Amino acid sequence: MIGPLLALIGRELRLALRHGADTLAALLFFFLCGSLFPLALGPSPELLRRMAPGIVWVCALLATLLPLDRLFGSELEDGSLDQLLMLGVPPSLVALGKIIAHWLTTGLPLLLAASPLAIMLGIHTADLLPLLMGLALGTPTLSLIGGMAAGIVLGARRGGVLLPLLILPLATPILIFGAAAGYAAQFGLSYSVELNLLGAFLALALPLCPLAAAAGLKAAADA
Repeated sequence: MIGPLLALIGRELRLALRHGADTLAALLFFFLCGSLFPLALGPSPELLRRMAPGIVWVCALLATLLPLDRLFGSELEDGSLDQLLMLGVPPSLVALGKIIAHWLTTGLPLLLAASPLAIMLGIHTADLLPLLMGLALGTPTLSLIGGMAAGIVLGARRGGVLLPLLILPLATPILIFGAAAGYAAQFGLSYSVELNLLGAFLALALPLCPLAAAAGLKAAADA
């Protein structure tokens, strides 16, 4: 199954290169959303530095949502989803390939962009490592949860409205422990517990979310 999975990921990456506006839009939204917090909270450097981990995580979560409504929609509309299933490709493999591609084109760029945004908010460079480690564990989990929700609402009426309602409650623990790792580093405390929990969430979501998304893909294809 590794060969078909790599082929699916390669196909998605080629499509992403042709339509790079989605990745660019997510990055611009990430920075614009982060730049609004100093306007709302005031120019206090100490306040912004204290809140920087939470701000970065909220912006990353919201930016991850942007491309999800089209994650499986184009394949359903042009018939390529039906063709893949008719060729015997397991729906869970299709879902996993799309989710990995989503992280590579959205989560990974956001991870790389997190350092400039955090520094802009005043976070010390010594506190960047736990924040980035948390994002490295948390953003794949957000992609998995988002892919699962996108598969479940595929073909549903007002699926774009339902999508955030499904994702945000499930993503809240990731947001809490990810930001907590950054806060712990600021206060000189150990952040290993938070990172271990983020790793546990990722290990739990990796097998379960593609299976749940696959059920939604099958239901949409059979409809």
